[in-house]
Amino acid sequence: MIYFTWLEAGSDWRLPSRSFRVRATPGSKPERVADAQMDSVAPMLDNGRMSPDGKWKVVNSGGDLYVVDVNTATVRRLTQTLEIESNPTFSADGREVFFVRDNNVYSVALDGGLIRQLTDIRPTGAAAAPTAVAAGGRGGGRGGGGRGGATEGRGGAATTNTQADTSQRGSLGRQQRELFNVIRDRVQDDSVRRAEQDARAALRMHPLNLMAGERIGSLAMSPNGRALLITTTIPDDRALATRVPNYVTESGYTEDITGRTKVGDYQNGGRVAFMTLPSGTARFLSLSSDTRTSSSAQVLGWTDDGSRALVFSTSSDFKNRWINTVTSDSGTVKMMDTLHDSAWVAGPCFGCGGWYDGGKRFWFISEADGYAHLYTMNADGSDRRQLTKGAWEVNAVSLSRDGKSFYLTTSEASPFEQHMYRMPVGGGAREKLTSKVGGHTGVLSPDESSIADVYSSSNRPPELFVQASRAGAEAAQLTTSPTKEWLAFNWIVPEIVMVPASDGIKVPARIYRPKDMHASGNGAAVLFVHGAGYLHNVHNYWSSYSREYMFNQYLASKGYIVLDMDYRGSAGYGRDWRTAIYRFMGGRDLQDEVDGSKYLKKEFGVDPERIGMYGGSYGGFMTLMALFTEPKYFGAGAALRPVTDWAHYNHGYTARILNFPEQDTLAYRRSSPIFLAEGLEDPLLILHGMVDTNVHFEDSVRLTQRLIELGKKGWWLVPYPVEDHGFLRPDSWTDEYSRIFNLFETTIRRGKSATQSAAAIGGTK
Repeated sequence: MIYFTWLEAGSDWRLPSRSFRVRATPGSKPERVADAQMDSVAPMLDNGRMSPDGKWKVVNSGGDLYVVDVNTATVRRLTQTLEIESNPTFSADGREVFFVRDNNVYSVALDGGLIRQLTDIRPTGAAAAPTAVAAGGRGGGRGGGGRGGATEGRGGAATTNTQADTSQRGSLGRQQRELFNVIRDRVQDDSVRRAEQDARAALRMHPLNLMAGERIGSLAMSPNGRALLITTTIPDDRALATRVPNYVTESGYTEDITGRTKVGDYQNGGRVAFMTLPSGTARFLSLSSDTRTSSSAQVLGWTDDGSRALVFSTSSDFKNRWINTVTSDSGTVKMMDTLHDSAWVAGPCFGCGGWYDGGKRFWFISEADGYAHLYTMNADGSDRRQLTKGAWEVNAVSLSRDGKSFYLTTSEASPFEQHMYRMPVGGGAREKLTSKVGGHTGVLSPDESSIADVYSSSNRPPELFVQASRAGAEAAQLTTSPTKEWLAFNWIVPEIVMVPASDGIKVPARIYRPKDMHASGNGAAVLFVHGAGYLHNVHNYWSSYSREYMFNQYLASKGYIVLDMDYRGSAGYGRDWRTAIYRFMGGRDLQDEVDGSKYLKKEFGVDPERIGMYGGSYGGFMTLMALFTEPKYFGAGAALRPVTDWAHYNHGYTARILNFPEQDTLAYRRSSPIFLAEGLEDPLLILHGMVDTNVHFEDSVRLTQRLIELGKKGWWLVPYPVEDHGFLRPDSWTDEYSRIFNLFETTIRRGKSATQSAAAIGGTK
């Protein structure tokens, strides 16, 4: 049985996806699963962590812990509490399950259910744990009156001073011990009692007290129970969060939404602690010379025997990536692999990795040769092997249940396709498991004999298929998501063409032509620019921009040629393509769009003044850069939710590409449209959601003021009061694309004179 979430054909857009199930056999029909029923099967559906013998998996579901017999699919519940238990994993001998509750690690014995707390991690200001009373209560029995106070006094003065006390009080004390056996007996008794207390204290768990505001990020317990790796985050109180005003509210009052910080602002820090168990003694690790690295560290896992952990981290300037091992016996850190990039380290499957072969080897993904590929290495750092190679990329990796094979999702067949492969862990020939042209996201059945595959093609959205886990197997479709009306339309498969760029590179692009829609050309063309910066949109599977895919076909049906390019900076083409925008967004990427304009003129005779551009987010930014810096190649543009000043965007994305704003002012100034707005010559339509928590509406407001002060005409700002970065309401989408179409109809469709007229009068007709 396959369980999945789905919004079936004809559903109201306001509804969330709901739970369904379907038998993994051709011809089966999906059936709705009630929430209560879904809760009952949820433990069986989680991937969980496997026991050492491979017979059980442990999962957390609904905040409680369960163990599942993978052969019989029977479930045993381990906890039922109001608190949330998470991160369960088996001990090395399979007799216990370690888990996290309230930022501490616990264990539960599978043979008796005994739960033990293994750590004492406390936030700043937390009360100390109660200490055990000394056996026999000797101090309490004798110290009820003055003698108890005297005992405390003796412990604090006479017996703790290691230097001779030459004072009058010291002299009296020595005299008392010299004269009376009872005093000498008491001193010896106190010394023995104190030694016993110290011995008991040494056996108790040591607390780890966190810094002010410090929070636990993750807890990774070694299967042997001897060590724990802790990552933390430390917020910087100096950071200034932005506020996004929300005007259309239930209360009738404007309410502020607390947003993110801006690039270059004070950033959160973090640490990685190594804790020895059962003592609880902890020390903080140095994973590199960069003291701020720990904030981006993640534990990729422990070996099955718990002897070593694999830790992945990046530098605070994003230019270095390290993989370290940490031993459980001593917390020794050893560097296994480093990757440096003069731009920034990233790429597909960045941060993927894990152990195999019983902990003798580990695997990871690296762009070391310019493409994201699979590498393996011995646990001691020797015998580094590259298992995949070529001008293509590995996008996902998992290990087979028996540990003998890797399952890979790659673009090996074509940069425009995603397929699933199986390969021996030692490398060698890969077995291509999926065959249909398009994009495949496969999930293996528990016995790995079948694949539940979410598959899409260029003109059909993702659907659920099932097939045997072998090359050439026939795939059976189990769902149909679009309505009959949608399926009845002749949605074209846009051809992929290669646009020659000015630096000699061929840039992939989808092209939508009027003739493909059985329409006549109107002499105009449109460049659609995808967003998200590092995103892949030219391919033979369903677009991330499904509405734009349909709008592009609508434009083609009205006579426009539409070109959709994977400009430099897009995903899917390796490291050099990814980093070609380093220190200059709106540089090489925009030149690819300019070359797209030249291609349209050369191949189809389109006058550049009759070429429009539109796109959202990064695509909106690119539209602004095109109209502000390369106006002779374009006639009009629509910028949706555009970044206008990169110094106002977030840190994690922007600082990677443009460095820190206080250190690289040139990169920010030449990449930010607001500084280049004096170059606007053609009609510009700006459309932006007012509660956008990603690219803030403030970006378009600031650009509006700049255009006013420059005295520019022929531009318009359309706000959407209730929309975030990605619109939700159909009426908003309809309004937005109606305005974009109207812009093109009244400017580039009519030619240069109409465009100049629209720009001069400040409005479209």
